[in-house]
Amino acid sequence: MKIEQFEDKGLAHYAYAILSESDKSVILIDPARNPQPYYDFAVAHGAKIVGVIETHPHADFVSSHLEITQQTGAKVYASKLLGAEYEHVAFDEGAIITLGDFTLRSMNTPGHSPDSISIVLSMNGKDHAVFTGDTLFIGDVGRPDLRENVGNLTAQREQLARQMYHSTREKLMKLDDDVLVYPAHGAGSLCGKALSGANSSTIGAEKMSNYALRPMSEDEFVKELIADQPFIPKYFGFDVNMNKKGAPAYSTSISKVPRLKPVSSAADAEQLDRSVLIIDARPQVNFRKGHLRNSINLMNGGKFETWLGSIVNPEEPYYLVAADEATLNELIAKAAKIGYEGAIKGAFVLDGYSELTSPEIDVEAFRKHPSDYAIVDIRNWSEINTKKIFDGSLAIPLPELRERIAEIPKNKPVVVHCAGGYRSAAGASIISNLLEKEGVTVYDLSEAINTF
Repeated sequence: MKIEQFEDKGLAHYAYAILSESDKSVILIDPARNPQPYYDFAVAHGAKIVGVIETHPHADFVSSHLEITQQTGAKVYASKLLGAEYEHVAFDEGAIITLGDFTLRSMNTPGHSPDSISIVLSMNGKDHAVFTGDTLFIGDVGRPDLRENVGNLTAQREQLARQMYHSTREKLMKLDDDVLVYPAHGAGSLCGKALSGANSSTIGAEKMSNYALRPMSEDEFVKELIADQPFIPKYFGFDVNMNKKGAPAYSTSISKVPRLKPVSSAADAEQLDRSVLIIDARPQVNFRKGHLRNSINLMNGGKFETWLGSIVNPEEPYYLVAADEATLNELIAKAAKIGYEGAIKGAFVLDGYSELTSPEIDVEAFRKHPSDYAIVDIRNWSEINTKKIFDGSLAIPLPELRERIAEIPKNKPVVVHCAGGYRSAAGASIISNLLEKEGVTVYDLSEAINTF
């Protein structure tokens, strides 16, 4: 038996392939959107993918379970509570899959979602590992506030938090201390608030170190779990519903993204629908030197897909812009990870043509007279509540900025800041787009924030 963990660093997601070496068969757990790595794994081991298990309908990424079953004939296993719209085998409390010399046993472990399951791997009558999905993380448990309005079953956060208390205490914590814990996410995921950077643990280690598993009453647990959860990206509910239905095939869907010719002149720009939002993923320095109207500077980086799905509404049409074709391909693949490739109205390279530039801030003038500016703090609420950097600043976290633009004063220049510079590039461009016609000058404090 072999367990292979697949990591997507951008979404802090872990998928798993469990190989039975005796009969050359593979079961996958929570696969990412692109199924190719799992096909490659099976081929490398001369094995066949015979099953895919979904621990719940994921909110933060699109799964390839439907495509894999269509391509390989593998069965998909999921809780009957999920209300899956694809052909599947109900896999709930006590159900068992036998593969070679080991078994996989389902446990219903609601809390992150009402339809969450965990899968216990046993060999020779002894539990060896548990795949916990978004129920138990390393150092944390799954947030309980994502299923209040979406999915086959909905539940209020307090109700789910109480279910999480019982799932952890009455099921997961009753496993032997040496049972390995393999979660669906690690540090950086928005499916919890305090995830560790470790990629695996044991039940015993989590009992000792996980804040959510320490002795406490149910009411204390609920209060602590609900408090200070991170923001909910716009795309989360969209992905729950897409995973419940099953996503279109990855490569086929990507191939349908319209590829436009490079824009290097005003004539080239005429091919665009100028009412459609442009996501310009070029480096900040390129964007400042010149960009198209109605552009948001969402730079390509480790969290591009998360911020894309936090700023752009699900199914809202947008153009995708890069500095070269290779990067454009990378960006389309990232958009597909959250199911946003279908909304791309066109993808193109911006080459030597611009309509607007971004002004550079005089940092020293700002430092001496900050009251001469309207300061907008676009960090997350947890950061803002921990430490406010400028007195009198207006707090509007980046995911809320497009909807709250009317709150920003228009009688003085605007300075936008975050914690390090990445988010402020996006925030300043959003405000510039929406206030451009009113003649408001918008500055991005960028990395200079680190000197305050």
